[in-house]
This record gives sequence, structure tokens and C-alpha cells, in this order.
Amino acid sequence: MNRQNFAPSEEEMDFMPIVPLNEEEFSKAEIDNLPENLNIIALKNMVLYPHVVMPITVSREKSIKALNDADGDKKIIGVLTQIDNKNESPESSELFRIGTAAQIIKQIKLPDGSTTVFLRGRIRFEVNAFVQDDPYFKANVNYLPEDSANEKDEEYEAMVGNVRDLAEQIMQQSPNVPQEASIVLKNIDNVNFLQHFIASNINCDINDKQNLLEENDGKKKTTALLKLLQTELQLVELKNKIHTKTRTDLDKQQREYFLQQQLKSIKDELGGEGNDLEIKNLKLRAENKKWPQAAKDAFAKGIEKLERMHTSTPDYSVVYNHVDLLLDLPWDDVSQDSYDLKKARTILDDDHYGMEKIKERILEYLAVLKLKGDLKSPILCFYGPPGIGKTSLGKSIANAVGRKYMRLSLGGLHDESELRGHRKTYIGAMPGRIIQGLRKSGTSNPVFILDEIDKVGKDFRGDPSSALLEILDPEQNTTFYDNYLELEYDLSKVLFIATANNIGEIQPALRDRMEIIDLNGYSVEEKIEIAKRHLIPKQKEAHGVQKSKISFGATALQFIVQNYTRESGVRDLERQIASIMRNIARQVAEETENNFTVDNDFVINVLGKPKYNNDLISKQKQVGVVVGLAWTYVGGDILFIETSKFAGKGGLTLTGNLGNVMKESATTALSYIQANAQQLGIADDVFTNTTLHVHVPEGATPKDGPSAGITMLTSMVSALSNKPVKPQLAMTGEITLRGQVLPVGGIKEKILAAKRAGIKEIILCTQNEKDILEIPERYIKGLKFYYVDQMMEVLEIALG
Repeated sequence: MNRQNFAPSEEEMDFMPIVPLNEEEFSKAEIDNLPENLNIIALKNMVLYPHVVMPITVSREKSIKALNDADGDKKIIGVLTQIDNKNESPESSELFRIGTAAQIIKQIKLPDGSTTVFLRGRIRFEVNAFVQDDPYFKANVNYLPEDSANEKDEEYEAMVGNVRDLAEQIMQQSPNVPQEASIVLKNIDNVNFLQHFIASNINCDINDKQNLLEENDGKKKTTALLKLLQTELQLVELKNKIHTKTRTDLDKQQREYFLQQQLKSIKDELGGEGNDLEIKNLKLRAENKKWPQAAKDAFAKGIEKLERMHTSTPDYSVVYNHVDLLLDLPWDDVSQDSYDLKKARTILDDDHYGMEKIKERILEYLAVLKLKGDLKSPILCFYGPPGIGKTSLGKSIANAVGRKYMRLSLGGLHDESELRGHRKTYIGAMPGRIIQGLRKSGTSNPVFILDEIDKVGKDFRGDPSSALLEILDPEQNTTFYDNYLELEYDLSKVLFIATANNIGEIQPALRDRMEIIDLNGYSVEEKIEIAKRHLIPKQKEAHGVQKSKISFGATALQFIVQNYTRESGVRDLERQIASIMRNIARQVAEETENNFTVDNDFVINVLGKPKYNNDLISKQKQVGVVVGLAWTYVGGDILFIETSKFAGKGGLTLTGNLGNVMKESATTALSYIQANAQQLGIADDVFTNTTLHVHVPEGATPKDGPSAGITMLTSMVSALSNKPVKPQLAMTGEITLRGQVLPVGGIKEKILAAKRAGIKEIILCTQNEKDILEIPERYIKGLKFYYVDQMMEVLEIALG
């Protein structure tokens, strides 16, 4: 039963005030005087019954016109209900055929253009035919007088009494129904009035209300009404039962709990829609799970908690997610390694050109694994300049070994919780990225790439590199502890491969736990081969020109490498090739050409004039100018060290944005020269009346490192003694105050940079000879090496 204090519109008729009218039926004469054709308005969610007054708000243009044109003094209009209440513009065929003829009592025009009208239901009618659809519905109707049952029938009287009693019970148990409604119900004597009043106010489907209107037999109508009342009474009692179960003295903090309990009671009454199905699925997944006893016990404990919780409690999702993680992790699930060493070698050779040392190391690992059957995975660290294929090499290793590949970028990572996970009680807690990667891979022995390990951040928020100590220690990572998982996990089966550009940025304790494998830069010959095998096919496919015939001339690739790139890797080379492919793609798209030969002229036309000059090294002897070799994070490079002397009060001036190490090397070199001036043929008074200025060009670029010691000393001696330096000669090495030459690193990168620059002779420390022997002979063809131990040997070669 319902009651609202507003007039419903014809579009929204869910709730409305229904008022019964105790008036007599129309006589036959009055029926005969009713119009044969009635203007029709359509209602969406309500049925109008005879003897009741109902206010509605009319907004449809059709309905307003129908009301305004209603015929007769009594302003009679037909009211039909829509079959589909969602239809905003129903056709005549979409209306029920039986409705109620109503008298328009009063019309009120509202400011928004709609009209509120009070209708009094008078008599039912049946539509014979619709005589018009526009501008409003009009139908030829046949009027249907009420045909009630014999009121002296005891059975019928009892049924009517039951109807009245059920209606009163519903009113009494419905707190929103006013007492006046019960008084009105008791004062209704006419059975038809009673049935129409109750049918108008009952909560039921619109089809049930229409059936009550269409039913002409009094007993059948009363029986149907009894069923609907019984249903509503049960709903009211159920609602009151739920309300009683959850009723308590609530304050603001208990409101949410109250709503949750109401929802729980509703679900219980519906037969239970708790977490039984979810828990059952979790148990089924756990039946054949391979995992250690500790994980099994943790799972059982989590299931017990879930069974005691309701799904709406906040902790339910926390426990469920933790149990779900336990099931998803591949505790003892491992992928089968491929022990075919020949196949592994082929995969590595196909994916990467060169890198023989690394390939041999991987094959050694597979060989031991094949013979022993089990091996703690080593922690490898690929160290070298950008663009040489460190990360992609990890993927090739995964393919060669037959393992899943996972990658974790550590660049800028500053929160150790990203690796170790958060406590699961925190809002938004998640497992660490290591555990997440294993969960995603589905195996406990993937190849896991820790990319850019030298760029891990460290600030007040945490030190992830310290968290990596346990992850990357083969002796400790068998019991890796994740804060979210709250269990130990064995990481010893994972093949961790770290990559780094600058090994000096890695924490010493962390560096000690890894096997450092130095990846040197590529020579010109290697770059050309990589371009032929990998870069050109890749860029042809990327630019959609794989069907075009494209051939690179014999010297075109070498021309690009030497004149448009200055790097140890091949990223810039790939960008230059991509530029050429874009130009070819445009020509193919314009259908101007389909066969292309890329020669030097084609390269210049597309890429412009050469960016780098390979004739920097003078072939003439110069005083005070020496070529040094340096290592940068992008590979090897050459640098010029220039020294000039002029009259002054003595001393040393250094320019060129030098770091502390290079400044100390210059000071050490000057001290050595002063100590050995006589042996070097330099007068003693030179140091008191001559000022030396040492400059390293490109002052905007910071420069530091121990490699320039012998270079600075040679430049100073050349300037002080006016002896020119041998042309096309380069050198690298550190010095001591006693004139001893010390070895330095990055030899391969430096040698390759020297060759690119046109150097013919190189001076190195004797202890660096082993580094030269590791370089394939074809890459150093045409270079002459001098191996020295003392600075005097350097000066003899460079200034002799």
C-alpha cells in the first residue's frame, strides 16, 4: 500500500494518492448518453479504476490536446494503460484494449507547460477500434457495466471480508500509511468500491492491475486480489523482520554496519549468497597445487578466516587477495630447460652478432646444468655503454634456455617496498615486483632482467639497493622474504641478469654479489654486420617496405657509421637507417620508385652533410698537442690536450671543465717534470718565469678520470722543450710521481674510438696488453701498439 503527496505524471505513475468515491453505478440511460468515441490518454505505470479519483501531471502534447478537446458537459475522456511502460511515444497498438472512462474534475496549468488534471473514474470500456491517431488518440468504445457477484453468497462475503482484513493488516504493518486510510477502508460498503480502492493502492505488477480491471466476475476478481494481498503482506512482514533483526541504538559510526547487516539478512532470506562459492573455488584450485608445507598451512589458515567472515567486511578482501596470491605463485612449478647446446648457440648467434665471451659463459652454465641436473643460478651483470644490446641479450638467453622472460626496470626506483612488498594490512598494499613477476611468469625459474641497476635511487624514502642484496645473493635468496606474502620464497632457481651503464654507481656490497661481464662497444665492422643482419630487416618491416627491393652499396653502411654516428652501440645507427627507410617509404607511397640502391650520394641526400669529421687528427707534427683516449658511459672517445707556455711568474693554469682526478694528474705530471728537468733537458729557471696553461677542448663537457696522466705529461714536456709530438699517435694511462705508468680500463672502447678517428699508433701500459689480446685481430688491423712501464719510454716514443 502506498501514499505520496504529489501528483504523478503520465510518465511516472509508481506512487499516487487514490481516493475512493461511494457513488452509484451509471444507469442504462446515462450509459446511452455517453459518447461513442472517446479521446484517449495513455498512462505508463498505473491503471485507473472506476469510482476513484486520481491526479496526474500531463506533459505529452497528444494527451494535453485530448484533454482540451474532451466532449460533453461532463468532460468524459478515456484512460488506457501502456503495455510497455518504457515507450515514450506509444502507438495505438501498444495500449491495452480495456480501460476506464473518466470525468475531468479540474485542470491546472503549470508554469513549465504541463497540466495537472484530476480524473474521476466512472465506467470501464473496451476499444472497438481506434478512429484516429493524430493529433491525439480517439477510439470507438463499448462500455462495460460492473457485474458483481451475489453479495448474499456466504463464500463471497467471506472472501470480501478476507480482502478487507488483509488490507487492514498491511496498513497496520506499514509505517508510511496514515491512519486515515484505515478509516476510509472501514467506511466503504460497496464491494466494487472496496476492490477498486485496494487494487489502486496495492504494490504489484502493472499486468496484474490490468487483469483486475479486465476481470468482470466478482469472485474471480476477489480471488486474484486475495493472492496479491497475501504476497504484499508477506513482503511487509519480511521487511519488518529484517528491520527488527538489525534494529539497535545507532550512532554515526554504526550506520554503515547497520546497512551491511540489513544486506546480510536479505541475502540469508533469499537462500544465502555468501562466499561459499568463492571458497569452494579456492579449495578446488588448491587440491593439486605443488607448494611447500608453510604455504599450505598459510592457505588453510586464510580459508578458515574467510569462512568466518562476511564478504562485506573490510578484512575479507585483504585475506582473499592474500590467499589468491598463494595459489597463483609457482612455488615448485618450473619450466623445462633446453639442454641442446648447439640449438642454444644458434639462437644466440642469430639474435646477436659478436659477444663471444658472453655466449661462452651462457653455454658453460647450460653445460653444467645438463651434467649436474641442478645448479644455483648465477647473478650476471652485463656492464657496458647504451645501445649494445644488454637487455635484448637477456631475452635471447631466455629463448636459448627455454625459460620465461621477465623484465623489471630499476631506473629511478627509490622505494624498497617496490621490491619487498608492503604489509598487507596497509591500504593499497601489494606484493613486491619480484613476487609479482614470478606470479605473472607462472614458473619459479624465469630469466629475470633487472634493467638499469646502476640507476636505482636512494633518498629519505628508502634504499632499494640494500633490498637487492638479499635478492641477488645466491647464498641468501633461497629464503627471500616478501612483506606482503609473509612467507619465505626460494629465488635460487631464477636466472637474474642485471644491466648497468656505469659500474661505479653500483653499491660495492651489491656489486660484490654479481658476476660482472663487460660488454664492450662495437667496431665499425661489427656495426656494419649488425646493420645487415638485424637493423635493416627490422626497419624495412617497421616502415612497410619489405616488398621493395632495397640494396645498400658496399661502402654505404661504412659511410653512415663513420660520418653520422659516434657511439659504442647501434641505437644512433638504427635511427639513421630509419631515416633512410622513411624516405624510401615516401617514394614507394608516391609510386615514383620501387627499386633502391643506397650509396653515399643517397645517404647525403637523405641525412644531409656528414655530422662528424674523421680528419680531426693532424698528420703534421705539433708542439704541445697530444691525443688522449677516454672512456664515457656511451663508449670510447678521443680528446685533445693542449699546453702552451708564456712568460710569467710560474705556475699551472687548467681549463676545460676538468674533474678532481684530472686536476691531480696535471699537478702530478708537473711535479714529475720539475723533479726530472735535467734529464728531460729543461732549464730550472723555466719553472719560475714561465707559466703553463693546459686546456682540454670542449669546455662545456665535464671530463674526469685517471686515463689522461701520461697524455698531460707528454703535452707539458712537448711545450716546455719545444719538441713536436708524433702525428697520428694516441695514448692512455695514469702516472705516479716516480714516473711509473699504470694500467687503465675501457681499453676496447678506447681502441675502437681511436681507430674511428684515424689513429695509427697507440701507447698503453704493459699491463693493458692482455686487454688488447682479447680483441679480435680484424678489429685492430692497421694499429701499432707500444707497451710501456715508465714515463721516459712514453716521451721517447712520442717526442723522439
